[in-house]
Amino acid sequence: MGGIQARMEAVLARLLPSAGIAPARLHAAMRYATLEGGKRVRPLLAFAAGELTQADPARLEIAAAAVEMIHAYSLVHDDLPCMDDDVLRRGKPTVHVEYDEATALLVGDALQALAFELLVAHRLADDAEAQLEMVHLLAAACGSRGMAGGQAIDLEATGRPLDLAELEFMHIHKTGALIRAAVRIGAACGTPLAAAAREGLDHYAKCIGLAFQVVDDVLDAQASTATLGKTAGKDAAQGKATYVTVLGAAAAREFAEALRVEAKQALSKISASAAASACGARTDRLAALADFIVLRKF
Repeated sequence: MGGIQARMEAVLARLLPSAGIAPARLHAAMRYATLEGGKRVRPLLAFAAGELTQADPARLEIAAAAVEMIHAYSLVHDDLPCMDDDVLRRGKPTVHVEYDEATALLVGDALQALAFELLVAHRLADDAEAQLEMVHLLAAACGSRGMAGGQAIDLEATGRPLDLAELEFMHIHKTGALIRAAVRIGAACGTPLAAAAREGLDHYAKCIGLAFQVVDDVLDAQASTATLGKTAGKDAAQGKATYVTVLGAAAAREFAEALRVEAKQALSKISASAAASACGARTDRLAALADFIVLRKF
């Protein structure tokens, strides 16, 4: 994993506009928001899914960078005073604190635009229709039926209790949609999978996307600000429903573990697919990422 994380840092540094190019302040802020921090979970998932379909790593670099830029933009906007109003992200001041609110807003806008520019400016699939589907997947993951919609639900729900079904609905959109897109876009960079294998991979992605948020909620309640690199306990302080407030910490951990098991079971559909019989151990990296996401400490 460390090799891909380091590789993506270099790729992102290459693809982002130089801070020496006008408008220099905006470009510097874009680099500040994206580089030197984060676990790069979404690029890791894109690479693991691409490994399954024997995708060219050069294609995966671009696809993973596009997804990570969308993720970085979402964090910049989430931290704004009009949203979650946070001052710390990845162990350093948030973009609106380091720069200003207007710059932070433009950073998010520019990162989102650059992500889609990357998807259309590079050859990422052998078939043009497959590449167009990548654009569609990322757009849907960003929009009102995905990440932005999940954030809207989160804002509306602040200060009132949610049941488990409502909480899952919110996070399937807010967190899970982009994680699911990362997996599907990475896989689309390679040889097309049979229907059963695609179904198994998508179910894996749904489970992992939800598990990521469950673990995030547990860590927010139990880990320190220094460990997390962001303000700990912020959700509770703002009166937001989390998996810890709904289930309790122990039950939330059990739920995450159940999702990890279900995700790994979904991978068996890929191995069982006749069209994917040559995949062999290529699902091992996806399984390892399920462990990494659920068992992480920060």
